Amino acid sequence: MDFRRNILITGGAGFIGSHLVRRMVTRYPDFRIINLDKLTYAGNLANLKDIEDRPNYVFVREDICDLEGILRIMWGYAVDGIIHLAAESHVDRSIRDPFTFARTNVLGTLSLLQAAKACWSDFSGKRFYHISTDEVYGALELTSPEGDAPYGDTLFTEQTRYQPHSPYSASKASSDHFVRAFHDTYGLPVVISNCSNNYGPYQFPEKLIPLFINNIRLRKPLPVYGRGENVRDWLFVEDHVRAIDLIFHEGRDGETYNIGGCNEWKNIDLVRLLVRITDRLLGRPEGTDEDLIAFVKDRAGHDLRYAIDATKLRKELGWGPSLSFEEGLEKTVRWYLDNPEWLDSVTSGDYRNYYEEMYGKR
Repeated sequence: MDFRRNILITGGAGFIGSHLVRRMVTRYPDFRIINLDKLTYAGNLANLKDIEDRPNYVFVREDICDLEGILRIMWGYAVDGIIHLAAESHVDRSIRDPFTFARTNVLGTLSLLQAAKACWSDFSGKRFYHISTDEVYGALELTSPEGDAPYGDTLFTEQTRYQPHSPYSASKASSDHFVRAFHDTYGLPVVISNCSNNYGPYQFPEKLIPLFINNIRLRKPLPVYGRGENVRDWLFVEDHVRAIDLIFHEGRDGETYNIGGCNEWKNIDLVRLLVRITDRLLGRPEGTDEDLIAFVKDRAGHDLRYAIDATKLRKELGWGPSLSFEEGLEKTVRWYLDNPEWLDSVTSGDYRNYYEEMYGKR
């Protein structure tokens, strides 16, 4: 079968990547979608069981740091577009092991850039799309100086100066700079997007929302850093991949687009809402499991607030979130409670050992 395009998606067995792969495979049957994933602890091919037999889907297990392997895939499948999501992304892990984050996020991105430059002698019709994070911008003030905004007046824009504070965000900031350098130096056709915190089905349960849903289900402690005052902007994963699809096809070459949920919540308020929804769906009185909340020592260098201004994306490409946070959160909780076998299968092995080391055996 001849395909109109051959798109390489890195990290396609992970949380955001699997949602994007599913969308691209089903939405574009004339595109061949090559899912490249190393299958580390957070990569799970079970996330894609429903599309694994589609004729336009290919899975390749490879390390993005292996330049020779990437070149073979690029040439072998005549790749003309790359959407790069593969990354180490857990801040706590980056504090414990910064070298792994530098290797994957910086050198892995550089390998992909080098391969694209080598294979694309003609850049016409090509695109390298790099997915980044709002954490590269540092932190915003927690309260409004004028008192007229709940969490502060300023937002991250595409012009905000980079001030990464963790090894994770530093590695992502470095990779962003390499992508821009390849555009400016070699003319490689690139776009970058920086997104806020994602949530939704298939997220590995080291992240707050799936971890706490599982712990509420099992009546385990809910470890909240500090007093839960940190503020995050939350974005439903399906809205994120819809934005990625739009930017990949219609974004302007060399541009950066911020993708945000316009949806700021203090961690403690989010946890209490999550408890109420999960309790209700489990048939328990709402708020029953608030007694599981346990405040723990704050993370080193914990940024107070992230918040994205997605005005550019809305004005240029017409994108906006499709769900309220309450709707998206209830949809997410329902998915995890309806798929306990998925949760049970991933909360074992490497993850369980890490979790017990971080928070102690319960």
